[in-house]
This record gives sequence, C-alpha cells and structure tokens, in this order.
Amino acid sequence: MSHPVTATSAKVVTYSVAAGAFALGMASYVTAGLIPMIARDFTVSVGLAAQLVTAFTLAYGLGSPLLVACLPATARKASLLLLLLVFVLANAASAMASEFVWLMILRAIAGVSAGTYLALGMSAVASVTSAERRGQAISHIMGGMASGTVLGVPVGLWCAHQWGWPMALGLIALTGAMAWVGLWLYLPALSPSAVLPFRQKLRILKDGQVNGILSVSLLAAISSLGLYTFMSPLVAVFTAQSITPFLWIWGVGGIVGSFCVGPLADRWSGSQLTLVIMGLLTLALITLPLLLAVNPWLGLLPIALWGAVGWALQVPQNKALIKAREAHGDGQLALALNESALYLGSAIGALLGGVLMSHQASPTLIAWLAGAVALLGVWVQWSLRRRQGRTVVSSNA
Repeated sequence: MSHPVTATSAKVVTYSVAAGAFALGMASYVTAGLIPMIARDFTVSVGLAAQLVTAFTLAYGLGSPLLVACLPATARKASLLLLLLVFVLANAASAMASEFVWLMILRAIAGVSAGTYLALGMSAVASVTSAERRGQAISHIMGGMASGTVLGVPVGLWCAHQWGWPMALGLIALTGAMAWVGLWLYLPALSPSAVLPFRQKLRILKDGQVNGILSVSLLAAISSLGLYTFMSPLVAVFTAQSITPFLWIWGVGGIVGSFCVGPLADRWSGSQLTLVIMGLLTLALITLPLLLAVNPWLGLLPIALWGAVGWALQVPQNKALIKAREAHGDGQLALALNESALYLGSAIGALLGGVLMSHQASPTLIAWLAGAVALLGVWVQWSLRRRQGRTVVSSNA
C-alpha cells in the first residue's frame, strides 16, 4: 500500500525511517549493557557474551555494502520493507532465543539488515524529498539514530533490569515494527535504479570524489568515535566525578547537532559545511584536555561540541554521496560504504587507543592524537574542495 508523494506523505516517510533509525541506534549499543545478564542466563563467559556485539558490528559494517550491491535495482521499496522486516524479526527472535549459538546468529542477521536498511532508508527519503530539503530530511534520520543511542539505550536497559534482557530487544522490535507500518502505508513506489552488473558496481571504489568523502568519514570516526571509547579514563585523569554527566552531555550534543545541521546542509555547499564541521571537531578534541585541566566542568563545553559536530558530520556527507552517485544508480551502495567507513574508523580508533594505553600512554595524549587525526581530516577535506574548484573552473573554460 502507498500514497502519492505529497508534502505530508514525504514527512511521514522521513519520520518512519527516522523511527527505524531510532531502533537501529538502540540495537547498536544496548547489547553491551545486556552482556552480564545474557552471560548469566546462557551460562557463558562475559567475554564470549561480548562477542554478540562483535557479531552485530561486523555484520553491519562489512555485510551491509555487499547486501546492498546484490539487491535488485528494480525493487527499491520492496527491498527496504523486507530488510526492515528482517531487522524486526531478528530482534524479536533474539528476545526468544533459547540457545546462545542462535542468539549469535540472530545478532549478525540484525546487524546486516540494520546497516542495509539505513542505506536504503536514506536513499528512499532522498527520492521523495525535494532537493532543497534533503539536508533536513537526512538530519531527521541521523537525529533518530542519535536519539536511539542516547535516549533509547537507557530506556532499554531499564526495561531489561525490570523484566529481563529480552524486553530490551523486544522494545527494539516493536519500534522497528511501528516504522515498518508507516513505510508500508505511506512510502510510494520508488523509481528503479539503473540495473548494473555486480562488477560494474565495484567501479564506485574508483570514484575519486566518493573515496575522498569516505576518507573524511573514516578519519572523523577514528578521532571522534575512537576517543569516545576512552572518555572515561580521560575524565578520570582530572576528576573523580562520575562519568555519567559527561557521557550525557556528549549524547545530548549529538542529538542537537544531528537535528540542527539540516537547514545548514540545505543552504551551504556540502564540502564547505564538512570543512567547518571537521575544523570544529579538531578544536573540540584538542581543547578538551586543556579545559578539563582548568576545571572539569569546563570540559563539558568541548564535549558538547564534540558530540554535536561528530553526529552532524554525516548529514552533509550522506547528502554529498547521494548527489555524487544517484545518477549512476549506486547511491545506496555509496551510503552503505559510508556506514562501513564509520564502523571501521571506530574500530581502528579503539584499537590504536588500546595499544597506546597498554604502553602506559596518557589518555591526554590520546585526546591530542585524536585531534591530530581530525586535523588530517580537515586537510583532506580542504584538498577535496580545491580539487572540486579546479574541476569547475576547467569545465567552464
């Protein structure tokens, strides 16, 4: 069932995809808080139970681009509804799993369907939204994901402590099901993408503009998401205060940044906005240890900025990828590759930080190195802008 595209239906579709992104944000992070309960119920070690997070993350980051590349170009709406349904069923089945092996498999299925859904969902919203409002539409989706992480995860963990860990996964499934109903009712038939052989789809990896955008996303994730892993030991260097308010400020900043960047993304060029955001991220990460040293509560300022620009970055990035590859018929694949870059960057940042910590490096040093990586991202983005400027000049000559 679908309605013709109207301003109202476009908003319902956007909010429905955002609701699915809320469920995705919960699913990505709530499992980490459920590990002790799952380990106890299945009589496995905490280390083994933690691999549920690994299964979800690897399937999300590595499996979703491959699945997107294999989906039929002529069935975009059906593919989106199918992948969201798989995500809902995988989470519902996870809540009812009686064997740990099946739970591991179901978390992997939930991961690959989540990553694929997000790419297809953003592409669908871009198709039903006017070009001058795409930034705001994408910002609602990213804001939904940020809200799921910051607000949904605590609610899910509270439910888990009240009624058991399956309730948290059931809540994710329920939220995803509500999003599915909205899309089934209001998402119109989407125009098919160009039918490309798999080998031709791989040519996207030779697109210099796409590779540049993905490189900036990777560097931003290494610096921002990588340092997030070590926020607790960093704050502990300067204060014995609980880490909770610092984490909350980072998350609230992420929600605000995700929603507020939309109008800017529609007014500014994507490369210009990305450059400003990367500059602000560099500033936040480098000044964070300095302000924490002056007064721990002053550290909340760069932490809020860090969260805001870290989440906001993906709005102009995803908009730029859609613009760059939509005409080629592989915009969905470009979005999936960007999600992979974020997950890969997060893993690299956490790994490098862990290696430095194991060699007795100060968390302050890790923060400054994260700022240096973000500064490298500024240079990459500035180089991309210069290259694009030369291309425009030569094409007009």
